[in-house]
Amino acid sequence: MIRVGVIGYGYWGPNLVRNFALTRESQVVAISDLDQARLANAQQLYTGVKVTTDSHELITDTTVDAVVIATPVSTHFDLANQALQEGKHVLVTKPLTSNSEQAHRLIEQSAGKNRVLMVDHTFIYTGAVKKIKELVQNGKLGDIFYYDSVRINLGLFQHDVNVIWDLAVHDLSIMDYILSTQPRSVSATGMSHVQDQPENIAFLTLFFDNSLIAHLHVNWLAPVKIRRTLISGSKNMVVYDDLEPSEKVKVYDRGIDVVADQKSIYEMLVGYRSGDMLAPQLDRTEALRAEVSHFIQCIETGETPLTDGESGLRIVKILEAATQSMKNQGKLETLAG
Repeated sequence: MIRVGVIGYGYWGPNLVRNFALTRESQVVAISDLDQARLANAQQLYTGVKVTTDSHELITDTTVDAVVIATPVSTHFDLANQALQEGKHVLVTKPLTSNSEQAHRLIEQSAGKNRVLMVDHTFIYTGAVKKIKELVQNGKLGDIFYYDSVRINLGLFQHDVNVIWDLAVHDLSIMDYILSTQPRSVSATGMSHVQDQPENIAFLTLFFDNSLIAHLHVNWLAPVKIRRTLISGSKNMVVYDDLEPSEKVKVYDRGIDVVADQKSIYEMLVGYRSGDMLAPQLDRTEALRAEVSHFIQCIETGETPLTDGESGLRIVKILEAATQSMKNQGKLETLAG
């Protein structure tokens, strides 16, 4: 039985606590938050759980095996670093840290202490994203041409990070998981429409070594909520709509076939292909439940998490470069290897 302590019982923390409490192989033994009212509510729901406003008290608690951090991004490094130093396994909500140097240090710390470091890139554990990865890996889509996503809604405005660090991190982590190649450069533009607050709308374009291109649109200031991704391949295309109640992933036998004109070697003919649409059956397990179980399994077996520190680092590097590009009105930024 892995005994878990959760730091942060605000927006996402209650979901994490609920799933760890419902997982047979784990037990929530402590919760920390600065808000006494939240702690009182947690204690009412989970009888016997220790609560405290002092995160250090939870981290040093000898009855805690693993620490889950669901706090603002600016606090991630200090809390995770303390927990690893105390010999705890660590799960951190996205993104892993505020910069890549901090991410490097956490990876080194977890390796030195032989402890699991995992990032809460929740979408990786959805049945929809797992199915898309399967389609890409088995060649069902062919060569990937582009990844195009829209993730917009009205709010929630963040005060410590811009919209890229809040929303684009989801699509970047999905891309990192399903694609076999990494982007080499990024260009980003964005704007803030609230005085003295971070950018609330942004557009990212990522370039790869081959003809693959990716484009992400993220926005806190939209009249509708959209969570839609298009992935185009040489054989088939995928539409992933996370707001669809049932058929979240649709595979279209549509595309183009380019052939040389027999009459002229200087001309190419483009043929359009329009076939059937397939909506594959998906695993309906709650993503967070699957993620929590995976974290516990990695602690027990020593296996590397799907969303380990290295994957978290790759995403933070892109976020850093995109933010720098946005400051320079879209100047292309090369991503460090």
